Amino acid sequence: MTSALRSVIDPELGADIVELGMYRGFSFDSGVLEVEVALTTAACPLRSQISRDVTERLGGLPGVGRVLVKTTEMSPEHKRRLMDRARARAAANPAVTHIPGRTRVLAISSGKGGVGKSSVTVNLATGLAARGLTVGVLDADIAGFSVPRMLGMQGDLGARRSDEDGKILIQPLIKAVGTGQLRVVSMGFLSPEDESVMWRGLMLNRAVQHFLEEVEWGDLDYLLVDMPPGTGDIQMGLARMLPRAEIVIVTTPALAAQKVAARAADMARKGFLRVAGVVENMSGFVCSHGELYELFGSGGGERLASEIGSRLLGRIPLEPAVSAGGDSGTPAALGDGAAAAAFRALADAVLALEPVTEMSSCSTRILETVRAALASKA
Repeated sequence: MTSALRSVIDPELGADIVELGMYRGFSFDSGVLEVEVALTTAACPLRSQISRDVTERLGGLPGVGRVLVKTTEMSPEHKRRLMDRARARAAANPAVTHIPGRTRVLAISSGKGGVGKSSVTVNLATGLAARGLTVGVLDADIAGFSVPRMLGMQGDLGARRSDEDGKILIQPLIKAVGTGQLRVVSMGFLSPEDESVMWRGLMLNRAVQHFLEEVEWGDLDYLLVDMPPGTGDIQMGLARMLPRAEIVIVTTPALAAQKVAARAADMARKGFLRVAGVVENMSGFVCSHGELYELFGSGGGERLASEIGSRLLGRIPLEPAVSAGGDSGTPAALGDGAAAAAFRALADAVLALEPVTEMSSCSTRILETVRAALASKA
């Protein structure tokens, strides 16, 4: 019976109910087979489908006249183990994308809105492109997109048939920055700026999946993903679809913001994603006569980096040029002043990050060495 149940797949988690520990046992009496299946929640929307699949798989077994499926709710500990297993499985089986293997993917994240995450994304991308690099920008804040305006870009996303597999692929909009280039995909190129995108979590996550799997990014040095605030569906979807992404957490100096931002680090850990570092935004305002005013407190970035065992990549001062540049589509990183210098320093810090170890290539080299050694002894 267990082998029959291995063909019952949880469509959300992508594994069978035996592997996931959802099958909890059975009883059999007078041709009636009762099977217990534990679900993550009693109101699981897939309850009917899983029950139907179990009934179909077991109904044809010898001696079984009727199948009854009893669903129960998992304990918190069982649910935690299940999600850990599902995340590990997802990390080992990432989605197929058109993002080059050499591209470094940074998901710019925050625990809450209003900390300037999109400003950091746009200015960091611009700072990297100004060094002659090709940088992709994926605006994953589907319902709250702001990247097109901040970069001064408008137009419609095009599409073309791929030369490799014949699929229709979305073409990013391109903006030159010095000798470098930005390649940008955003819902803002598909929906008017003043119209709301009223989609539920599953549709939002599906939109990000399209942008990851069906965009012809070309050869990129970096891909920056402007994440929506929080730790919801899109964040979990990114961890599943792009497990090689690294998280850059944006916070403000205030203690309250730091504590909320720590949730983004916790989400990264649970999704098996690496935290590349922390950026403290709005770190202070320097007036015209040179005095520093720490309007939002101080030390939040350093405290957060220390708490999560990461590093502080940079501090971005509070400066009107950042807001003005976002409104006019001329990122502050291209100008002068304290904020421009801080964004350039942030780009330098990102460039200085140690490379991510590619374990598959290490394994290949080890196997080649072993084969060579065996061949020499033959």
